[in-house]
Amino acid sequence: MNLEEIMEIDKKHFMPVYSGRYPLVIERGEGVKIYGKDGKVYYDFLSGIGVNALGYGHKKFVNAVKDQIDKIIHCSNLYYTEAQAELEKKLAENSCFDKMFFTNSGSEANEGAIKLVRKYYKEKAVDKFEIITADRSFHGRTLTTVTATGQDKYKRPFTPLPAGFKSVPFNDLQALKNAITEKTAAVMLEPIQGEGGIYPADREYLAGLRNLCNEKGILLVFDEVQCGIGRTGSLFAYQEYGVEPDIITLAKALGGGIPIGVFMAKKEVADAFSPGDHGTTFGGNPLACRAASTILDIILEDGFLESVRKKGELFKGKLQELVSKHEDLLEVRGLGLMLALELSENLSAKELSMELFKKGFLVNAVQEHTLRFLPPLVIEEEDIDKLIGAIEESIE
Repeated sequence: MNLEEIMEIDKKHFMPVYSGRYPLVIERGEGVKIYGKDGKVYYDFLSGIGVNALGYGHKKFVNAVKDQIDKIIHCSNLYYTEAQAELEKKLAENSCFDKMFFTNSGSEANEGAIKLVRKYYKEKAVDKFEIITADRSFHGRTLTTVTATGQDKYKRPFTPLPAGFKSVPFNDLQALKNAITEKTAAVMLEPIQGEGGIYPADREYLAGLRNLCNEKGILLVFDEVQCGIGRTGSLFAYQEYGVEPDIITLAKALGGGIPIGVFMAKKEVADAFSPGDHGTTFGGNPLACRAASTILDIILEDGFLESVRKKGELFKGKLQELVSKHEDLLEVRGLGLMLALELSENLSAKELSMELFKKGFLVNAVQEHTLRFLPPLVIEEEDIDKLIGAIEESIE
């Protein structure tokens, strides 16, 4: 089928929830490059929205997945698998968490974390159930996680919404303190807001938040679905800030393209769950766990995370040079290889992303005037230079 035939079939049969899809049929990938069905090559600076951490065709990863497919793809959680046990061990040994539950997505991981928060206080016979989130946050597409999301555009079509959520301005500790009541069970935040436009938390804010949660006896949940698994130059973003949450959620890059998510908690919190409180059919299957285990092996190799940090600083510096030269470029935000370029009202992020698409670069207009960059963690300096040149050419 050609591009037009594929687009026509999709228009006829797929529910119309995606607007403005790019006219590209992806056939294969190699390294940081995407090859269209028409033979055109694109440099991928979005990596499947932060999923393809190792780019495409990474030999060690591909071989591990193929090997697991030959053995077994799925079995019920009524039984044990070595792949799941190995992944549990690696995640626990490299984090501050003791126990975990595997899901299929970030939304499911956040949903599970919310259930765990509520069950924790039920076990204590304490009437706490409300969760405070942040404006501009994004926590998922299920009815509960979309309610937790601090953006009205995602919530408005689905009212009435579940009770027990409120959002406050991000990076404003006093506003958060004012929102706490006797019903507050937890604060749930992204250390770096992704869908909201790449807004990192201030270090003082997160440190103050941890102290506030300790003082008020409430749980702290970090949503690292997008900013975790090496994206910041540390395995987890909380390590970059030196602030430990009670619960963390992960997905996206964890499976390198194989769907998997997880929520992890410290033992005291995790032990609130009892048999029957939660479950899944596909979560933690052998294929997904083997994929995630291999991703961790590669990211934890000597020098890998340091290279992410250095490339992130290089990329950010080159974007800041552009800002200093062009009045319609206002600001660069982010950490590691999770960056945003803020445009003036004279420039449309969607239009600029389309110009870059025509030049062979895949980026994302995450907000009306914000370009988001989430390249594979294996991106090279020369790839970054090519994108910088294309951005400058496009705005000029």
